[in-house]
Amino acid sequence: MNINSGINQLNNKFATYVTIGFGTMWCLYVFLVFSLLPIFAPQLEHVALYISNCVQLVALPALMVGNAILAKGAAEQAEQDHNVLKELLDDMREELVILKKLT
Repeated sequence: MNINSGINQLNNKFATYVTIGFGTMWCLYVFLVFSLLPIFAPQLEHVALYISNCVQLVALPALMVGNAILAKGAAEQAEQDHNVLKELLDDMREELVILKKLT
């Protein structure tokens, strides 16, 4: 394994974890509390806005990559399921031919 594939695997794992993490209700609660911060401490509004912008700039690309990785995994699973179902259908057709010959 070369260094690029190791870095790619690390990047993919990180993007997947970030995507899963942002998709939790706990993340929603944290951002909800964070969004209410300026109501209780108006002097922190500028800092909160800066932090919010930074989170958005970092999260958007990570979420896009994470969604692409998760979608790829789902597509691979769907392909495997399709192949298994095709094999089962072929087996059932063979058994049906045998049953028709017996009756």
